[in-house]
Amino acid sequence: MAAEASTPDERINLIVIFGGQSAEHDVSCTTAAHVLKAADPAKYRITPIGIARDGRWALATEAHQALSAGPDALPGRLLADGEIIEPTVAVTPSGLGRTVVVPLLHGPLGEDGTVQGMLELAGLPYVGTGVLGSAVAMDKAMAKQIATVHGIPQARYLAFRADELTPSSPTQIAEELGLPVFVKPANMGSSVGVTKAKTIEALRDAIEIALSYDEWIVVEEAIVGREIEVGVLGNLNPRVSLPGEIVPGAEFYDYADKYVEDGSQSIIPAQLTAERTAEVQALALKSFAALRCEGLSRVDFFFEEGGRGFLLNEINTMPGFTPISMYPKLWIASGLSYRDLIDELVQLAMERHSRQRRNTAR
Repeated sequence: MAAEASTPDERINLIVIFGGQSAEHDVSCTTAAHVLKAADPAKYRITPIGIARDGRWALATEAHQALSAGPDALPGRLLADGEIIEPTVAVTPSGLGRTVVVPLLHGPLGEDGTVQGMLELAGLPYVGTGVLGSAVAMDKAMAKQIATVHGIPQARYLAFRADELTPSSPTQIAEELGLPVFVKPANMGSSVGVTKAKTIEALRDAIEIALSYDEWIVVEEAIVGREIEVGVLGNLNPRVSLPGEIVPGAEFYDYADKYVEDGSQSIIPAQLTAERTAEVQALALKSFAALRCEGLSRVDFFFEEGGRGFLLNEINTMPGFTPISMYPKLWIASGLSYRDLIDELVQLAMERHSRQRRNTAR
């Protein structure tokens, strides 16, 4: 009997990049494990690529072995080590047909436009916001300037570079913004390096902590209000999820509350009137467009009841996908499953890439 002709593998090659050199390395490794478990193996041929803390790129050996045994064999957190490879090799597979990169990287050197720029040069479609939007949204000081230009309400703030701070700066900050205040590294996420300062001495310490992560810092007035978050999904015609509310388990929604202790409470949908829901969804879309976001973002607000209403806190262009992360929860509550969310993000990446190629082809 003649051998049957082999059927071409028409699956999309999904390159999942995780880890990275930022303080959010562990968050990224956890996010990647859950995305790999959920991605449909009938649709995708998955290649996990880890970036170690020292910047080395590697074929993630553990993840490769687990995937061959089935998604259920994947651990809850991946290791970003294995066979060392060059970044250009990682993102330029040969003979694999359609390829989409999923850069599940949080923080600097991953979510800030750096990896996105490399992928643009490689000519590959990738999930998420482009170079400009990623860089702007990552830099809280610049993002706040753009939000101001677009008339998007936000908390009062001050931004400084390290060399602009003097011994008298904490006193001057307290006089202008009052106390308490939040001090943040400008280019960091997941509440890494964020401190609430209630005294001048605590403010001095908070500034030192923030400066250990970035040379730019942002100091914001402390808002007494509810924390409301909205998921945005799409490119040219994005849509919004139901809003959700975070009730912190700690004094504020810090790193441990988000990823370690799980002491916070998520309320989805947030208990808002129909008018307030429409208002915050419209503000989320306006913020998404103003900062040139694409693909996906989680837009975070404070809600000052009886005061200024909704105040933009920040935009996350690659929000976490851990089991306790808000972005997937918001879309699941809005009728889109975790697996379908991944599928749509891949399709959005290919659509954006195709559109850009039409605009740049000569």
